[in-house]
Amino acid sequence: MNHRLLATTTVLSLLIRRGETVAVAESLTAGLIGAALTEPPGASAAFLGGVISYSTELKRRLLNVPADLLDREGAVHPRVAAAMATGVRLLAGSTYGLAVTGVAGPEPQDGKTVGTVHLAVSGPDGRVWHRDPQLAGTREQIRESTVNEAVDLLRGVLEANVGEHSG
Repeated sequence: MNHRLLATTTVLSLLIRRGETVAVAESLTAGLIGAALTEPPGASAAFLGGVISYSTELKRRLLNVPADLLDREGAVHPRVAAAMATGVRLLAGSTYGLAVTGVAGPEPQDGKTVGTVHLAVSGPDGRVWHRDPQLAGTREQIRESTVNEAVDLLRGVLEANVGEHSG
């Protein structure tokens, strides 16, 4: 079993065991995280769906990312990822929201270099966990690495909180 399938299977089994759910908000990955999380059979017991908010305007309109934050920082920023994660969690009514934003290339965006990525998980108590890797490679490699980083971040959050009940 490849690393990603093992990681997504672990994430889904933790969520299912706890009666919890996840939804995703994706920018640079454009649906790849949702596809990865639904690869294991039985994913529908924990994966609710997601929003592909490729445009900055959709981040604001669908996910309630504050317009002033987007105007000030652009779409590629840790607080934007956090707001996206919280926005999709609230929109979907899921226990957790997982979000990614970044620059896959080939050109820099909003003054951010290719490979700049921000990931966030929003939990049931409003707590947000984040990771901000600087990734390298081709556009495709950066997008694939982002999926792996996102699944690993969610798995880490869930494994750190095993035994906690969100009620």
